[in-house]
Amino acid sequence: MVRDDERPEDLYTGPIDLSGMDAAEVADLEMPEISYDEQRYPARPRRLRPRDNLRGSSVRRIRTDPRTANGTNPSYIEWLVRQSMLKDADVLARQLSGQPAMWRNAYARPDARRAIAATDVWFTAYPISLITRPGESFLAALGDDALWSAFERIGITAIHTGPVKRAGGIAGWAETPSVDGHFDRISTAIDSAFGTEDEFRDLCDVADSHGGSIIDDIVPGHTGKGADFRLAEMGFKDYPGIYHMVAIPPEDWHLLPEVPEGFDSVNLDPATEHELAEHGYIIGALQRVIFYTPGVKETNWSATAPVVGPDGITRRWVYLHYFKQGQPSINWLDPTFAGMRLVIGDALHSLGELGTSALRLDANGFLGVEKSAGGPAWSEGHPLSHAANHIIAGMVRKVGGFTFQELNLTMEDIRDTGAVGADLSYDFIGRPGYHHALATGQTEFLRLALTSSLELGVEPVQLVHGLQNHDELTYELVHWATRHADDVYRFRGHEITGADLAETVRAELTEALTGAADFNRVFTQNGIACTSTSLIAATQGFARLDDITDAAVPAIRDAHLLLCAYNAWQPGVFALSGWDLVGMLTVPADQISELLTAGDTRWIERGAHDLLDVDPDATRSAAGMPRGRALYGALPAQLEDEESFASRLSAIIDLRREHGIATATQVDIPEVAHAGMLVLVHRLDDGDAHADAPMQVTVLNFSAEPTEGTVRSEQLIPRSEVIDAASGDVVGHVDDLQSFSVSLPGYGAMFLLLEAPEAE
Repeated sequence: MVRDDERPEDLYTGPIDLSGMDAAEVADLEMPEISYDEQRYPARPRRLRPRDNLRGSSVRRIRTDPRTANGTNPSYIEWLVRQSMLKDADVLARQLSGQPAMWRNAYARPDARRAIAATDVWFTAYPISLITRPGESFLAALGDDALWSAFERIGITAIHTGPVKRAGGIAGWAETPSVDGHFDRISTAIDSAFGTEDEFRDLCDVADSHGGSIIDDIVPGHTGKGADFRLAEMGFKDYPGIYHMVAIPPEDWHLLPEVPEGFDSVNLDPATEHELAEHGYIIGALQRVIFYTPGVKETNWSATAPVVGPDGITRRWVYLHYFKQGQPSINWLDPTFAGMRLVIGDALHSLGELGTSALRLDANGFLGVEKSAGGPAWSEGHPLSHAANHIIAGMVRKVGGFTFQELNLTMEDIRDTGAVGADLSYDFIGRPGYHHALATGQTEFLRLALTSSLELGVEPVQLVHGLQNHDELTYELVHWATRHADDVYRFRGHEITGADLAETVRAELTEALTGAADFNRVFTQNGIACTSTSLIAATQGFARLDDITDAAVPAIRDAHLLLCAYNAWQPGVFALSGWDLVGMLTVPADQISELLTAGDTRWIERGAHDLLDVDPDATRSAAGMPRGRALYGALPAQLEDEESFASRLSAIIDLRREHGIATATQVDIPEVAHAGMLVLVHRLDDGDAHADAPMQVTVLNFSAEPTEGTVRSEQLIPRSEVIDAASGDVVGHVDDLQSFSVSLPGYGAMFLLLEAPEAE
């Protein structure tokens, strides 16, 4: 952006005269405000007027090759500043500050039902996996009116785009690729690989015309190693305050590992981590090491190579990264509040500049760290995370949007963070439970998880109940394995600790999904890489992808629809992906061997897919992902077939929306007569506990065999008629023991309405 007192001709492309300025003054140069177009295509440095006052003998001249990519080159520094997210955040803040629009919306408290009323069924996209027309961008493809017409028929009302802003890093003058599927953001600008800002705005307009909305991502926990991190390494202005990074004095560099040629940092081993903690430089080991891989990531800390700053000082840093080495963690309590400014600026850019309606908060449970008196540092469930989430979510609500969080911590952490922070939370409570139920044909662990959730104050209306997304099937079971590790639970007729319960469930999932099946893979210590259909295929006994013939598809589809009914026929948001819609299997490992070399097995579940059959001959997406095998086919053909997955999914969503279960209240998860059954009882009250509302019962069979059983709940009113909402038929009556009988086929699902008797 060019200010009123600046002219385009003031931008100068020749060499910069810094005579009369020492290195400290160079570091204090005020960088210009720029537009987002200028940021994507950075202008060369503006003319810097010579100082009126010369300092005689103190004059030092900086002579450097203009191609030099380090702190001695002011041109390089300004080029980095122009691309930095912190600079963009400062520009946006000044634009919005003091505007009346900032005071029109309530923002103090989360409101799940308000968010759900805006959009309750989401499509979760993944940019590099969508097959588009030749030459068509990902964002243009999502903005296709035909796609939104298909979504409208199915009942989908929002697209979560996934991360589409520039990500990865900067090395010298060049950008480096993302190390984590574009969740290592380095800019507010749209990555040209996915489209343009105009195409993003057009997408928002098309969605609105179909009664839908767009959900974007922000990453409050970390960035990539882009311009902000490179400036931080140089000790430039506020930039070191963005990150959890500590400058190690040269006299102690011998404590740090050598950084190999061609690398910019190296992960600390546990002994070095301990020694630096003993010297008082870092807080040491954290509660866990996410993505732990021997020889690759053994701690959450890495040391940088020596970096020279514009002040002429060479520094080495140790920085925190909860996730991969290329994802330095943001410091939410630095005195500059630079990290907070960066994140809020990114959020406001998505909401105000691009036109999104909501934001996903990625990895937002890891925003506070603190040294402990003994044992590992306090890094999960920290009050600073709650405070930071309150600020982010409050700002988003203040401008009319809402947020949802992906927080894989204990139920208490989800409850406490959600009390003041995000409006919705991703369902890490029921998700491993329903996968375990399908894998074993038994719902006991799922029922234990759901009842525990209600008892601890996390209601399903607060959750985003999802099928597959870009991540692994997470089976860490943090709730049971950490805070409740020593608590005792009743499971399969015996007493068992939370830690043993978590281990049992993990072992059974691993064996069922990867023991015989060679097409699913374990992902580090976090879970299993698979698609919904490859998960189901493994539970049905298939060992190889070639064994899954056309004859196997109906049974896989029935189980897949059961999982849809479980997620859709309870309060909260229902989310599914393109891989779900087309029935995608995993990609054979030999087709993506290069992507798997670093140990990230999740790539097998991210096969390219064509939702509209726009390029039937394509073997890869534009980003290069191989096309996976789709059991159900593209949406246009599916929607012409009443028995297809998409058509039957539409019927499931129709019942959900017709009876308002998305904003209902779950009141009971009763015991069941058959191990494979699950019963959920709801009041269709839109959250009003005093309303005279009808009752609804969801009954599901997670086994492949037909089953009969009795539904009993103290919430049921005797002599009520039990009506199958799909057919309108009366299928039973509630007896005086507050029960009724049901019969379901294998993988069957029933949406039942209870019509109470008229008062005498």
